[in-house]
Amino acid sequence: MTPMSTGEVRTENKARLPRDERRAQLLSAALEVFTAAGYHAAAMDEIADHASVSKPVLYQHFPSKLDLYLAVLDLHIDSLVFTIQKAIASTPENSNRVIATIEAYFNFIDSEGEAFRLLFESDMNVEPSVRERLARMTYDCAAAVSAVISLDTGLPEEAAMLLGVGLIGSAQVTARHWLDRDSKLTRDQATELVSNLIWRGISGFPQRG
Repeated sequence: MTPMSTGEVRTENKARLPRDERRAQLLSAALEVFTAAGYHAAAMDEIADHASVSKPVLYQHFPSKLDLYLAVLDLHIDSLVFTIQKAIASTPENSNRVIATIEAYFNFIDSEGEAFRLLFESDMNVEPSVRERLARMTYDCAAAVSAVISLDTGLPEEAAMLLGVGLIGSAQVTARHWLDRDSKLTRDQATELVSNLIWRGISGFPQRG
């Protein structure tokens, strides 16, 4: 038996990656390519090269570019929704909940700027399957906020949900602005400003009892 070359050893080692690790590797490479090039300009060949795998390996995991894109989207939507839900549950004080929620958005874009751009600046927002996922993301985040608002104020479900959407929308828009402008404001300064703005508005609704 002849010894394997370095390239063969590398290929052999890649082939031994567990399926979950391979999938994570492909999703990470796809995020970078989709963010840099946009969905329409991104090519599966480029993503495979970026992940250092063959194109057939990529297609074994994701039958199409859209399937791959949706998988990347789902991963980061779930991450953001969980982060917001965790922030809201982190404290019983509503003023601190507002701060935690705003901080969660700014921390997310600070650590996962590429994912944030994919979620909020995608050139695929007109695609029904993408639009549905983004709407679900906003709804799930707003629902976590509205549940607390409804419980504390006694407002009807629809009214509480509208306020929840308003709060989440403010967090999203201001965080995007901060990211896009490469602001001279630090993250802490930005979150303090936005938190104060939102708290002064939402605290105007009296608590039940």
